[in-house]
Amino acid sequence: MRTRLLAIRERIERACESAGHDPSEVTLIAVSKGFPADAVREVFDLGCRDFGENRLHEALSKFEALPQELVQACTWHFIGTLQSRKVPQVVEAFDVVHTLDRESQLVRFARVRQPVTGLIEVNTGREPQKGGVLPEDLPAFVQRFDELPLVRLAGLMTMGPAAASAEEMRPFFAMLRQLGKQCRIGSWLSMGMSDDFDVAIQEGATHVRVGTALFGSR
Repeated sequence: MRTRLLAIRERIERACESAGHDPSEVTLIAVSKGFPADAVREVFDLGCRDFGENRLHEALSKFEALPQELVQACTWHFIGTLQSRKVPQVVEAFDVVHTLDRESQLVRFARVRQPVTGLIEVNTGREPQKGGVLPEDLPAFVQRFDELPLVRLAGLMTMGPAAASAEEMRPFFAMLRQLGKQCRIGSWLSMGMSDDFDVAIQEGATHVRVGTALFGSR
C-alpha cells in the first residue's frame, strides 16, 4: 500500500508540475468503498485523511469498526448516488456530498438542520444512464441553493464517460472547469479517478478520487 500511495503522490506532483499547479492544492480522496475497515486504517496510518464512500450502510459499518478518533480525524466524502430519503443520514455521517443533482434532494436538504459541504454533479458526457445535472441546466440549479443556507456549495463534480481513455477525458474535465468559472460558486473541482487523474489535475482538478490505484482491485 505504501508503494502504491507513493506512486500516486508522484503522479500528482508530475501532473501539477506540467500544468504549473501547486501539489498542495490537490486533495487525494482515498476511495475506500468495497474495502474493509483495516484497509482504511492502513491508508490512514500512511497519512491519508480524506476518504470516499458510495454506500451509506457500508460506511456506517466501517465507522463502527474503526476507532472513533480516527473517524473524527478524517474528512468523509459521499460519492455515490444520493437517494433523497437518505439525505438526513448522509448529512449526519459525511462531511462532503459530491452528488447533488436533483430537486428532490434539495427538498430534503431544506429540512436538515446541520451544515454540510456540497458539490453539484454535472453530467458532462450527457450519458442517460448516469446522474448529474446537464450543463445547460446548471445555472438554474445553482440558484436553488440560495434557499439552503446550511449547504455550503463548494464547487462541481463529474464522472465522465467510463469508456474514454485518459486523454479522451480531457474535454470533459475542461468543460467542468469552465462551468465552475461561469457559475462562480466555489473553487472545488472533483474530477479524475485512478486511470485519468493526471489529466484531470492538468485541467484544474482540486480533488481526485482514487480507489483501485491505491487499494488494488476490488
